Amino acid sequence: MATIAHVVQKLVSSRPLLHDAIEQGIVSYANLAEFLLPEISEELGKDVQQSAAVMALRRYAERIKPFTQKPSFTYDSEIVMKTNLCDISIRKSPGLFTKLKTVYSLVDYERGDALNIIHGNYEVCIITNMKNLEKIKKRLEGEKILHVEKDLVSLSLNFAGDFLHTPGIISSATRQLHWENINIYELVSTLSELTFIVAKRDAAKGYQALQRLVSEKDIGNKEKLTQKD
Repeated sequence: MATIAHVVQKLVSSRPLLHDAIEQGIVSYANLAEFLLPEISEELGKDVQQSAAVMALRRYAERIKPFTQKPSFTYDSEIVMKTNLCDISIRKSPGLFTKLKTVYSLVDYERGDALNIIHGNYEVCIITNMKNLEKIKKRLEGEKILHVEKDLVSLSLNFAGDFLHTPGIISSATRQLHWENINIYELVSTLSELTFIVAKRDAAKGYQALQRLVSEKDIGNKEKLTQKD
């Protein structure tokens, strides 16, 4: 049989931003209980006192507290931004992999060019500089290009510790961007680096959001923005 506690947990868990607000301790339990009261009563099929809903919210906050501690982690002092990027989505095919091999020769890593190739089960995404777009499309002639997203920016965080085996790192970073209503087009991670692909219009907000995350980790050195076109 459903209880007030069960219904409150269900309603809050289905609203990520609300869950985050409780987690950060910035929500009024009385106001939130008043807001949720009609839904709680409807779920239970009876009238519910606001005080009971407040108590359920407080208990929910206490239950999630052990799981909401931000991971203790050390970031390097640099957040790297690369601009003028595009994201090309291609349907997988037997001949695609041979053509992809020719794409690497188009990229000049010494000049700071970007190239990430992400393989899914049925599609492949290529993230690279806008200047390479038409050349790559020519190399992929005959393949099914599903979508091209232009005017993108990459924001990269570097890690000084065991990023791979530390729970909560990706969640903490994506949450910072989510709070700023920033859409993440792609996420690329390696052993010591986490990169978000976002729209050009969100570049400044995204950088500031990640910078706040780095600052919360008590990094001694001031973060530097390295921008490469």
